Amino acid sequence: MAKLEDLTPNAAVKGILPNCQVSVVNVQWLGSEAVELTYKDPGGRVDQRLLYRHDEPSIEIVQVGRPWSFDGDGALFRLVSEANRIRLAHLFDPVLAVHTSLVEPLPHQITAVYEAMLPRQPLRFLLADDPGAGKTIMAGLLIKELIVRGDLHRCLVVCPGSLAEQWQDELYRRFQLPFEILTNDKLEAARTGNWFMENNLVIARLDKLSRNEDVQDKLKAPDCRWDLVVCDEAHKLSATFFGGEVKYTKRYRIGQLLSTLTRHFLLMTATPHNGKEEDFQLFMALLDGDRFEGKFRDGAHTADVSDLMRRMVKEKLLKFDGRPLFPERIAKTVPYKLTETEARLYRQVTEYVRDEYNRAENLQNDKRAGTVGFALMILQRRLASSPEAIFQSLRRRKERLESRLRELQLLQRSAFAEAIASDVPAMDAEDLEDFEDAPGEELEQAEEQILDQATAARTIDELKREIGTLKGLENLANEVRRSGEDKKWAELATLLEEVFTPAAIANRAAEDAPAYGKDAPPKPVPSPTQKLVIFTEHRDTMNYLQGKITTLLGQPDAVVTIHGGMGREERAKAQNAFRHDPQVKVLLATDAAGEGINLQRAHLMVNYDLPWNPNRLEQRFGRIHRIGQTEVCHLWNLIADETREGDVYRTLLDKLEEARKALGGQVFDVLGKLQFQGKPLRDLLMEAVRYGERPEVKARLNQVITGAFDRSQIQDLFGRAGARHRHHGCQPGPAGPRRDGTCRGPPAPAALHRILLPGSVQAAGRGGQAARGPPLRGHPRPGAGPQPGPSDRGRRSRPTALRARRLREGPDRAAGPNLGGLCLPRPPAARRHARPDDGTPPRPAPARHRPGGRA
Repeated sequence: MAKLEDLTPNAAVKGILPNCQVSVVNVQWLGSEAVELTYKDPGGRVDQRLLYRHDEPSIEIVQVGRPWSFDGDGALFRLVSEANRIRLAHLFDPVLAVHTSLVEPLPHQITAVYEAMLPRQPLRFLLADDPGAGKTIMAGLLIKELIVRGDLHRCLVVCPGSLAEQWQDELYRRFQLPFEILTNDKLEAARTGNWFMENNLVIARLDKLSRNEDVQDKLKAPDCRWDLVVCDEAHKLSATFFGGEVKYTKRYRIGQLLSTLTRHFLLMTATPHNGKEEDFQLFMALLDGDRFEGKFRDGAHTADVSDLMRRMVKEKLLKFDGRPLFPERIAKTVPYKLTETEARLYRQVTEYVRDEYNRAENLQNDKRAGTVGFALMILQRRLASSPEAIFQSLRRRKERLESRLRELQLLQRSAFAEAIASDVPAMDAEDLEDFEDAPGEELEQAEEQILDQATAARTIDELKREIGTLKGLENLANEVRRSGEDKKWAELATLLEEVFTPAAIANRAAEDAPAYGKDAPPKPVPSPTQKLVIFTEHRDTMNYLQGKITTLLGQPDAVVTIHGGMGREERAKAQNAFRHDPQVKVLLATDAAGEGINLQRAHLMVNYDLPWNPNRLEQRFGRIHRIGQTEVCHLWNLIADETREGDVYRTLLDKLEEARKALGGQVFDVLGKLQFQGKPLRDLLMEAVRYGERPEVKARLNQVITGAFDRSQIQDLFGRAGARHRHHGCQPGPAGPRRDGTCRGPPAPAALHRILLPGSVQAAGRGGQAARGPPLRGHPRPGAGPQPGPSDRGRRSRPTALRARRLREGPDRAAGPNLGGLCLPRPPAARRHARPDDGTPPRPAPARHRPGGRA
């Protein structure tokens, strides 16, 4: 601050004009409180201005020194140079996002981000690594790397509803990226009317976008563009080629819209292929419509996708030292034979399903026939699930049809067929495909509504006869339920006793596991402390098993459940209890837990109900067979002998095991690509239910299954999946392979001067701040444990000024190049270059400097 008396001719003054200094020409006093200042600006133009005493705080006399005096503040100069070094760090550190995030990267993750995705400009890519390979980590690294390079300001993540909170937690906890989740309340409270315009880092639920036209209109706003859109579980964005024409789903339409709104577009799924090449090419059209759009003709339209996607199988992923990343996974089929009463119930319910299915085909109404067929398929699957599930399903269906019959009789409807189907959603083949990928809660609600009401009856008499049939089936199911005859549960109980009973009590000793590929796979060692995951398809069966298992184990708290009707907090509580509570031994789950939940705390799994979609087999197994798993993973598939659909599935599992032995376990990775003569597996199973008593049909179905596992065909699938990835996740680059087959690890100590080590960043901050105020103090990371004292050289901390600036500038700046999360632990190899406790400057690392300085 200067006084008016300091204004003399030829003085250099700041504060008269913005962002520049002026030279005083003349000063004319007007009393004692004001002067008329005549000055010359840097361009030589002369002007005048009146200055008063209250203007004194805004003006400053500039002391003109020598051009090269070197008498500036060295500490401030060091602080500014360090800030510029951080801002330009991505030019010198090729894996900056790895070093500034709370992750332990693996070779296949580094090669995916820095070799497969970052070099592509613009990025249009499908990341199709196996479940559990860390695709969320790869997406986070990509987002952060694009941010620090100045190539990303607005990012949208689209995922299933059950995974939105998990995405938000992972991106903030590991990468310090503050994403906001789209909700109805936020949409209504938007200041500008378009919430997408006000937020740059957004997570949106897939079905929220695909079903809400108002939200889509907001996305289509002219200024609502995105730098990157990431779609998780992207196989839900499906379209089908059926009957000579393309059937587009709502999810596929939103995928097409998002593809036009962004520069970078990343699809992520572990199951990109549903077994139909034409559907897969429609899916790839979301990335490149020019190459894949249009009518598919078998044998005439085949395009190479290796430059647009990456598919890494678990058996080929390695650690930095060349050891396999994932342990072995073994699946075993456990057959059981129904009792006479159970077999009688199976035969009668199957006959009812077959007769009703035939009547539905004669309705001359494709949508109503599709709805009835879907209901009967659910009923057949529940028949194979448990006596409790089929009893409750038959009871609810009978009661709902009785209630509907009373309503129609009171109203005396003449158009009976239309009236009875009025409250049931009509479904066709496209809707059935949609339900295959629907969220767990939505699927459960739809199944209850359709199963309880959909009927092929066209007259009141037909409806009465069907209700009579249901009463007989309900009584028979109740008889089985009360008799306690449940061979399926008996097999599971035997397995539970083997798993949780110590070897000494079971009067057997644990044996050494045979080498991989032997006929007898290694058995799990019995232990009372290990964890087991059991998957079922129906909540009635889940509740039934919960009571049975609790009684068997004798511990009320030994079982927790996860199903589609649970909220986020309940699901997280059950998941944490299964992971950390030693009293919890069993997790019972429906397919609502088949996506996005990490259960590698367990290495044992049982498929109590087998899914009619082979993709779900891999999704379920992927819950325990994922990064962090150290034990051999075992899966038991329970299947009933001498049942029509059971015979088909038994053939499928037997062929699967044969292929596993021949191909080293990799067959799990192509389950979704197997083709059953162009039909989905559920169609083959329903065909077995309807015509399974015919020998020629049974023989043909077995032939179809055998053809799907043709060894040359499967090897061809492997070849296409990994044609561009011969190094199996260890490609040349920052962590690529050596000539001996092992992988390069993290940078050597000689290169540590190029990495943003916390010690050097903190030292620069402390030195530059010393002259301007109190010293900076560290702030612990979210979720970190007890923090060491100030003298600990390995302390994880972040300068308070950086945190304050992050809060002051908001989430958009916080995620930008200022890198507010530069607080990773110092590698042990670098500690000898750290600043000593006595305050002396740190010694430079003995390394070569790059041209252009160090960063």
